[in-house]
Amino acid sequence: MADRADVVIVGAGHGGAQCAIALRQNGFAGTITVIGREPDYPYERPPLSKDYFAREKSFDRLAIRPAAFWAEKAIAFKLGTEATGVDPEAHELMLSNGEIQGYGKLVWATGGDPRRLSCAGSDLAGVHAVRTREDCDRLRADIDAGANTIVVVGGGYIGLEAAAVLSKLGLKVTLLEALPHVLARVAGEPLSQFYQTEHRNHGVDLRTGVAVECLEGDGHKVTGVKLSDGEVLAAEAVIVGIGIIPAVGPLILAGAAGANGVEVDDCCRTSLPDIYAIGDCASFACDFAGGQVMRVESVQNANDMGTCVAKAICAAGSGEEPEPYKAVPWFWSNQYDLKLQTTGINLGFDQTVIRGNPEDRSFSVVYLKEGKVLALDCVNMVKDYVQGRKLVEAGARPDLAALADKDRPLKELL
Repeated sequence: MADRADVVIVGAGHGGAQCAIALRQNGFAGTITVIGREPDYPYERPPLSKDYFAREKSFDRLAIRPAAFWAEKAIAFKLGTEATGVDPEAHELMLSNGEIQGYGKLVWATGGDPRRLSCAGSDLAGVHAVRTREDCDRLRADIDAGANTIVVVGGGYIGLEAAAVLSKLGLKVTLLEALPHVLARVAGEPLSQFYQTEHRNHGVDLRTGVAVECLEGDGHKVTGVKLSDGEVLAAEAVIVGIGIIPAVGPLILAGAAGANGVEVDDCCRTSLPDIYAIGDCASFACDFAGGQVMRVESVQNANDMGTCVAKAICAAGSGEEPEPYKAVPWFWSNQYDLKLQTTGINLGFDQTVIRGNPEDRSFSVVYLKEGKVLALDCVNMVKDYVQGRKLVEAGARPDLAALADKDRPLKELL
């Protein structure tokens, strides 16, 4: 006989944890079971590539809540377990341990799996992702064993953050980006150029516009990275940070609509009855990207979607209409002594305004489309970030000269 719960949450990351917490905060009294692939209770992911990796923060300090909290709130966990199949008619999940898990409402919060290199040698020992505690522990073990020459493939946030930590540890770091500049998919060229300069100033051999042909090894462990021009870079470890693949296979096989992730409506409902999806794996029409259907990979998005679903489930129980999801996206990245805070989505921008001077290592890049503020990237400019969120939310069209004046508070431009 299948074990059953009123709400089953698949995924014990930020979104899944927040959904469970918000259910109790909103008065949900039914049974809740969280299924997590890892053996650990929910923990913060962003510090993995920063504080935890640098050994500045122990794993116990990453816990989203202590273990006792979950017991006090009567939130059950099945850890070290995956959902391998979904039967939407029977309202049942097939689990990797052979069990059947029944549900009343299902929340899919699985995030994604690191995208791997597809070239020869990608399965060699010493090739790492940075997505889970186990990933980071394996990488740290390689460094402890003497790995000193590291190649990072991918110039997104994960790759840059890893390169920054490795550089601070005194290791020899080469970072490879296939596109003409780092952060090319998420930032304008002024910010990309700034971070390229910063990393090079910190000793990182940062190369753009380069392609990896294959990884070389001694039959077991990686020893080098061969580029498309034939150059071979020595590597005692390789970090691959080239994005994620949404972990939605069982849902898609069960008939859920989706291509890049699983598609959800404005209340995070999938096309399957009583099934929601949240976080990195959910694709939705984003109000702050002109309604374009997209995934937003951020802790904020996962948390806010989790709260949205919790409220929707509680509303369904009381016969109320659920509130649609509408939250200004925000992100952050810590590299060296630089705190980058981003608000909004700069998709389709046709103009940028820079507040401050990048050479002072404290500035903001404002992205606009037809005069409307879409997003801001703020480097060591906390006030701009806080006040700029209001500009994005309001769809403000400020005077450009005033916008460029770093001494003019953004709140005056609403």
